Amino acid sequence: MANPRIPYRFSNEGPALSPPSAGNILVHLVVNVEHWEFDAPMPRTIITPPHGKETVPDVPNFSWVDYGMRAGLPRIIEAITSRGLTASTSFNAGVIKAYPRAAEAMHDAKWEFIGHGVHQKSLNHAGAEEEVIKTSLDMIQSFTGVRPRGWLGPGLRESHTTPENLKAAGIDYVFDWVVDDLPNWMTTANGPLLSVPYNLELNDSIIYAVEKHSSNEMLQRVQSTVELFVREAAKRPRVLTLGLHPHLIGVPHRFGSFEKMLDLLMKTPGVCFMQAHDIADWYISQVPVPKP
Repeated sequence: MANPRIPYRFSNEGPALSPPSAGNILVHLVVNVEHWEFDAPMPRTIITPPHGKETVPDVPNFSWVDYGMRAGLPRIIEAITSRGLTASTSFNAGVIKAYPRAAEAMHDAKWEFIGHGVHQKSLNHAGAEEEVIKTSLDMIQSFTGVRPRGWLGPGLRESHTTPENLKAAGIDYVFDWVVDDLPNWMTTANGPLLSVPYNLELNDSIIYAVEKHSSNEMLQRVQSTVELFVREAAKRPRVLTLGLHPHLIGVPHRFGSFEKMLDLLMKTPGVCFMQAHDIADWYISQVPVPKP
């Protein structure tokens, strides 16, 4: 089998699915809210280090993401809440102490908190994996009163045993396996785990930080995706996920494009905005947990 966790099949040949009553294109806004440690190498850079030598502290690259937490995030929250929409936050638990106002604002907005590690370090490099997962979930539960059901790995990175560790920690669904426009059941040694769609090509980190496209590129991709999904969703529902980062989509020269994305989606027939647990529960209600 090419994929060791998810059996291969055509996306349009999976189980028959009735769409939610609200619509057949399930839009999931995922705002990645991260804690980049000041005294550690930066997870990603916008300015390369002089002479190719990494420095700590890395003030300009730390400031890049810190700007997003100060100026970009409140713009994003306002744009979403003022339109009566909902979102999920892929959330480094370290944000609770490092950026308490950000954590409070998203909790007040009733966003779903998705586990995303403690700091923005891939599980391969963050220390004992089981402990990082448990600590991050415990911290979020202590803050929100709700234990996260979902997980998005920092950088979408996993070890060979991450799905087992997530399942053991009580996680119901994961976003790292970006293989389909619909959920799929994954196999783990600890029982099935649901893979919920995420997206690399409708992700501002890929579009702007990696591929370095112009400001309207993400809007153009959303427009093209919607055109296709309107056709496809007439036969089978589709999940459309936008991966967002405050220091990327929240900057002034891109923010107008983000608002246009929201308005385009809102006026598209069949679109409904959902949080992660809504999508997972909708799928599970029709495709129950596989029996051993």
